[in-house]
Amino acid sequence: MKLSTRDAAAFFRKPDPKVAGALIWGDDAMRVAQRRAEVIAGLAGPQAETEMRLTRLPAADLRRDGAALIDAVKAQGFFPGPRVVFVEGATDSLAPLFDAALKDWRPGDAQILATAAQLPAKSALRKLFEAQPLAVSIGLYDDPPGPEEIAAMLAAAQVPEPDADGRALLTELSRALDPGAFRQMIEKLGLYKHGNESATTAADVASVAPRSTEADADALLAVVAEGRAPQIAALLRRLYAQGTTPVSLCIMALRHFRQLHVVACDPGGPGQGIARLRPPVWGPRRDAMARQASGWGRDRLERAVMLLIETDLQLRSASRAPAQALVERALIRLAMMARR
Repeated sequence: MKLSTRDAAAFFRKPDPKVAGALIWGDDAMRVAQRRAEVIAGLAGPQAETEMRLTRLPAADLRRDGAALIDAVKAQGFFPGPRVVFVEGATDSLAPLFDAALKDWRPGDAQILATAAQLPAKSALRKLFEAQPLAVSIGLYDDPPGPEEIAAMLAAAQVPEPDADGRALLTELSRALDPGAFRQMIEKLGLYKHGNESATTAADVASVAPRSTEADADALLAVVAEGRAPQIAALLRRLYAQGTTPVSLCIMALRHFRQLHVVACDPGGPGQGIARLRPPVWGPRRDAMARQASGWGRDRLERAVMLLIETDLQLRSASRAPAQALVERALIRLAMMARR
């Protein structure tokens, strides 16, 4: 049978021991491998491999010896307990072998787990597992993990329940990072919070989140808005080394100061102004932007926006002035304005 996203999540949490076989397929090899490990642990326990209750059969071996699959399913293990036969890299050419093994399967036999790359709807392998009443087919797509999946990852890594800002930042990162990187970040978060039972905050999440060009750009904009001019040159060198262009830096700075201007102009004050920003700003960056908008004030932010617009026009003109120097001068001028 074909499992929906919700049913698949439930199956990964607690695989059904009555299922004869499961097929997990998808483009993301890391995501498929993670789910495969969960299913094996759920069916045969974490010690399955050391107790020789897990049999690995590469697809290439099955092509040479078609009887190996049924032999492994019917074999008796040395240690008592449920057994799993895992076939990696399954393809449509192996569908007849899986068909025979599933039809011959009886309670007490080893359960069959197969993984595959992306399979089209017409795939013989997919059709086989979807048609069998005692088998399941699960497709993994590039959708970011949902709230239930994130909660399961946090629980597995023994991460304390996050607060509202921490949860929002985790959701944002789940959409920005690939699944493997996000899961590794959750594992690092578990180590970071080890022995600390307090709620997981956005600051905790930010401490273990992978740094990127965007993160370094945010750090540069914070330095500029808070008037820390001596730190600008080093951050610019790092961003340029990562391939960031002066024009894109100017655009990011202009967007940041325009957001600060919107926050400063809100009649309800910076607190209400930052709550109205779209897309929303979360975590430590939210508090920092509210503080920056309050410190700069509407009038100085208008001058900052005008300075950045002029710099952007210069960068796009036929001027021969070095682009990096133009941006560095503009950012230093802004940092000096913040200190007045």
